[in-house]
Amino acid sequence: MDVEKWLCGLGLQQYVAAFRDNAIDAEILPELTEADLEKLGVVLGHRKRLLKAIGALAAPAAALQAAPGGSAASHGDEAERRQLTVMFCDLVGSTALSARLDPEDMRDVIGTYQACVAEVVGQHAGFVAKYMGDGVLVYFGYPQALENDAERAVRAGLALVDAVGRLHTSERLRVRVGIATGLVVVGDLIGSGAAQERGVVGDTPNLAARLQGLAEPNTVLISASTRRLTAGFFDYDDLGAIELKGFAEPVRAWRVVGESAVESRFEALRSGEAQLVGREAEIGLLLERWAQVKAGKGQVVLLSGEPGIGKSRLSNALQERIDNEPHVRLRYFCSPNYQASALHPHVAQLERAAGFKREDSPEAKLDKIEALLAPTATPNNDVALFAELLSVPTDDRYPALNFSPQRKREETLEALLRQLELLSRHQAILMVYEDVHWIDPTSRELLDAGVERVKRLPVLLLVTCRPEFTPSWVQEVTVISLNRLNRDEGAALVTGIAGNNPLPSDVLAEIVDRTDGVPLFVEELTKAVLETGVGEGDPRSLLARTQSSAIAVPSTLHASLMARLDHVGTAAKEIAQFGAVIGREFSHRVLSAAARWNASELNRALSGLLEAGLILRRGTSPDTIYAFKHALVQDTAYGTLLRAKRRELHARIATALEAEFADIAQTQPELLAHHCTEAGLVQQAVKYWLAAGQLALMRSATAEAITQVTRGLELVPSLSDPVQRNVQELGLQAVLGQALMAAKGFSDPDTGRAYARAHELCREIGEAPQLFPVMFGLFLFYYVTAELNAALEIATEMLEVAERQDDPTHQLIGHHLVAIVLQHQGQLSSASEHWSRAFGLYDPERHQELAFTYGIDFHASILTYLSWVWLALGFPDRAATSHREMLARVKQLPHVFAAATCLGMGCGYLLLRRDVEELRPQAEATFNVCTEQRFPFWLAAAIVSRGWIMTQEGLARGRQGRENRRRGRRSSR
Repeated sequence: MDVEKWLCGLGLQQYVAAFRDNAIDAEILPELTEADLEKLGVVLGHRKRLLKAIGALAAPAAALQAAPGGSAASHGDEAERRQLTVMFCDLVGSTALSARLDPEDMRDVIGTYQACVAEVVGQHAGFVAKYMGDGVLVYFGYPQALENDAERAVRAGLALVDAVGRLHTSERLRVRVGIATGLVVVGDLIGSGAAQERGVVGDTPNLAARLQGLAEPNTVLISASTRRLTAGFFDYDDLGAIELKGFAEPVRAWRVVGESAVESRFEALRSGEAQLVGREAEIGLLLERWAQVKAGKGQVVLLSGEPGIGKSRLSNALQERIDNEPHVRLRYFCSPNYQASALHPHVAQLERAAGFKREDSPEAKLDKIEALLAPTATPNNDVALFAELLSVPTDDRYPALNFSPQRKREETLEALLRQLELLSRHQAILMVYEDVHWIDPTSRELLDAGVERVKRLPVLLLVTCRPEFTPSWVQEVTVISLNRLNRDEGAALVTGIAGNNPLPSDVLAEIVDRTDGVPLFVEELTKAVLETGVGEGDPRSLLARTQSSAIAVPSTLHASLMARLDHVGTAAKEIAQFGAVIGREFSHRVLSAAARWNASELNRALSGLLEAGLILRRGTSPDTIYAFKHALVQDTAYGTLLRAKRRELHARIATALEAEFADIAQTQPELLAHHCTEAGLVQQAVKYWLAAGQLALMRSATAEAITQVTRGLELVPSLSDPVQRNVQELGLQAVLGQALMAAKGFSDPDTGRAYARAHELCREIGEAPQLFPVMFGLFLFYYVTAELNAALEIATEMLEVAERQDDPTHQLIGHHLVAIVLQHQGQLSSASEHWSRAFGLYDPERHQELAFTYGIDFHASILTYLSWVWLALGFPDRAATSHREMLARVKQLPHVFAAATCLGMGCGYLLLRRDVEELRPQAEATFNVCTEQRFPFWLAAAIVSRGWIMTQEGLARGRQGRENRRRGRRSSR
């Protein structure tokens, strides 16, 4: 910068010689003090003017070199995404002016003009990014965001028009100003040496430049986005939609006429903790419901409202009100990162309640589970179920649970509900379920069941959600929909936050107007206003820089939160961003392992975030858990990261979880899958989505399994190796087929599509390990949908493959399936041949375990089908023998579903024989096992059999009645 030109622009050219004689250049200028200026002979008034102008010049540079709060940044500045208001200012008629003036005179004019721009921009806390001859590029919102960037830019534009017009130059100067607001990438260093600058990329700078070119001399034109953020504090002329070069669609623009009559300013003071304001009716209703609970009448309350409206604050207030009363408090937190993790809120709650630590051995964890459940005398089976839910082995301490996956899932849900009942026998319970709009399907099922159960227990179930969550039971419970605060309530909240430092009435009113009654917005904006004023002088000049308008609420919240993130300093902000990538909650261990920061530096950054009220802390070191105070704080921090930086951080987190947290990789593969997906690590992500789907399927969490493998399938096309692409897709499609079959049934079209695609992939890959299970699934789809020709084609192909491989096991399966189709097509003799071949291949030692892969005990199944065939071919004795042998085999089966299948089919054989007496006990046995284990398909067979028996008995009674009437008539003659 030319110091001589700068002094002339300030109207202080009389000091040029003194500055030159003392070798004061642009580098030394920011270091001058008032004492230095006095030694140079500068009078008091001019000293004040110079110090103010020096401060305006130094502020942007200092902001780039130091953290906003005054502490040195520990880590290098990086480009980031942020909302930015860009201003272009251009000197009108500079070309004609340069033709009329001597080059030295023109140099003085440009210098004076640029100095004026720098001073005005500095007064409005803007950042001069670049001088371009007679043009100036200015940023508002970088490097330090304030909550009113757009409004300050417009004020600066109006001030520039006035200030430039009052400059003492040989000719009167005029300017044009264009302003636009939008999302940009800012912060990349461009150029080198004196030409180095912070670049900005996005449509916003281009739009501001085009608007400046359209502006009339001494006018300010703004974009629609800037107008939305400043509406109500300025008067405008709407110029309508304008065609702009480089923009496909016409762009609306407004000319700023001047400030409106609603202008007001802020005074920043320290804030206190936010109080509960304007919720007296709601808290009163909750306390009434609590009183009913204490009287033994269970209550369910659904607390609904938009983000930031105060749902969690009201929930906490209720807990504070009843804190001194004897009760049990249970809290469950849903998370967007765990929407596909079955029962995650309950797993997390149990782990917290049991006091699990990372270094605990499985035995220690099991001890803690037992200690947690001991006061309620929890049944042993339930303890074992909880241990399995928490992925804790029980070894020989508890007997193995011989349940089908579906039965085990239902028993686990029932055990959780039973535990609630046991706890309620000792004390009343406050059960809080937060953010259920992010609930996983299995927890949703448990919650739905719990709502009905709670009504007969001394339990208050408080469920918080966003408006989009509409449960089926909403008409049966108390619903509280939180509305925004009115003006008086908003003002009371501001006053409570300010504490002993009351704000002027005009500042308070402005905060109330801008926050539109959303408590979170009120709290965050008030804190931002107060924190901005620390260390400042005249509060009115401060408010001139922090004032904003009744702007759109999401933009207001974004701006205030961005300001608070900037305010904590570079290091703390970087940790907030890292934590945001991990999730709403993040442990100190995972953060430390992934961030790889010096321990003292990391703790300092976390302390800064805690002191700023951006995060909360739970637990003690080294098991400390941090959580963002609000989800919107996390969203803001995450949103500033460039995609490349996000990918880098997700990758570091995934690497740390794999290397140092093997238990998480095993028990929560969906978490690693999420981070690998966001990191662009497609191969690892697909692997973990497959593992997550398989784990969910083992737990009968079919909805979660479908979600997880679908996420994996979405990534498969990105795999570069075509062979790997097919192999990975095959694994995912196979799991998807199983999950869809369980969730939607054998005949659902989605099930058929999944297995058909898997079958196609098997053919492309060759005879993959999944070939037989996949073909078996596809066979079942065709068989149940009565596409018998297609089923026979698949079964024949399976038999051909088995014979080609000379594999007796697969030959057994192939003959079995071919025989089933032939039998249903009426080709009984051919079917009997395949049944005989299959029976001859069956080896009890080798083939008994097949039931756990295919759900069929082939020995019992062959006997069952043979009983049908022999009966149809006219060999009833052979049929009866096969049936008896099947029943004897069923009694030995460890696989419950395979047993139910044979019993159900055996009912069909007895129906064909029309044997009421033998069918009755078998139908009852089938009904009982299918009811107990939740097997709807074969339960239907049992119900049909029972119905037929009742019909036959009714017919028999009818015949007996008619015979009795005939006998009676004969006797009366």
